Amino acid sequence: MKKVLAILLALVLVLSLAACGSKKDDKFKAGFIFLHDENSTYDKNFIEAAKKACDNLGVEYVLKTNIPEGNECYETAADLVDEGCDFVFADSFGHESYMIKAAKEFKDVQFSHATGTRAHTEGLDNYHNAFASIYEGRYLAGVAAGMKLNEMIEKGEFTAEEAKMGYVGAFTYAEVISGYTSFYLGAKSVCPSVTMEVQFTGTWYDEALEKEAANKLISTGCKLISQHADSMGAPTACEAKKIPNVSYNGSTKSVGENTYIISSKIDWTPYFEMAIKATMDGKAFDTDWTGSIETGSVALTELNEAVAAPGTAEKIEEVKAKLLDGSVHVFDTATFTVKGKTLDSYQADVDSDEKYTPDTEVVSDGYFHESEFRSAPYFDLQIDGITLLNTAYGD
Repeated sequence: MKKVLAILLALVLVLSLAACGSKKDDKFKAGFIFLHDENSTYDKNFIEAAKKACDNLGVEYVLKTNIPEGNECYETAADLVDEGCDFVFADSFGHESYMIKAAKEFKDVQFSHATGTRAHTEGLDNYHNAFASIYEGRYLAGVAAGMKLNEMIEKGEFTAEEAKMGYVGAFTYAEVISGYTSFYLGAKSVCPSVTMEVQFTGTWYDEALEKEAANKLISTGCKLISQHADSMGAPTACEAKKIPNVSYNGSTKSVGENTYIISSKIDWTPYFEMAIKATMDGKAFDTDWTGSIETGSVALTELNEAVAAPGTAEKIEEVKAKLLDGSVHVFDTATFTVKGKTLDSYQADVDSDEKYTPDTEVVSDGYFHESEFRSAPYFDLQIDGITLLNTAYGD
């Protein structure tokens, strides 16, 4: 009996040692949670960056697509941990509370989330938010739009007073408002008479609704369309109606060869490489990270020279240089008004609570300091020159 017990104890010891050493022997693995799949321009942009970053680092990865903004996100995060992931990332605003829940439970895993707002106030060592100063990219895309409007005005297609753009927006969130405002200000910087109308869809991804919204904007006289929505709906409508289009998250030239001009996007590769490398090395990294033009995180796709106005590429480079040296600020308060007045002070919701209470002064030195106090956008003002056609979705 003693001999049998000794053998059993030895076996238990061997198994215990094997279990203790198993994690060390495993290769590093990164897990990614996406709201939709590659049919969404938004998610496709993240997916391509995740694959590229992991390939560059020689890291194994697991991709989970079509994960709703509900408890399914937490369950997927837990599954990724069970699969051996050391770093887990989710890409949609509504995923945040479920990622925080997972971070609190699995303290040995690093969790990161895009477009979220709570990492800098949660106080968790293993939970992070990330975004980029994409308002600068949208501003540059707006410059391309303004150049196109000028070309059409010069050709006599419409008058300067008729230079109206349309914008398909998903929701009335600060992220969308910041995006369409910066795009408009970029266009206005080269085409001063431009105005813009915004039609909301109430969803991040619905091709039929986005196409319908674009067609409505075209029917009201909009001469150029852009969007912060994730399908090919708006670009397809523009191609059918021969209306110039400026996209977001990646090129839509495949469905708009004769109308697509350019797209701004966040290149997530630099962030993924930084965060994964830090996790691999056991080093801390930013709780709230903001990418920029300098980090290679704010990017423009290749300009479609067949559609863009002559001189657009040169103008974009000129303005980009001024953004980099600080001589131009996207939300320069001298370039816009709110209800006819210049903005000289604004308390933004930076440290978000349940009531989204304004808590931080963000106007100084003559401009609104977007994404400097928190990575996720907080510009939520309605400036003059932009008309919202609906704010109750479905109107």
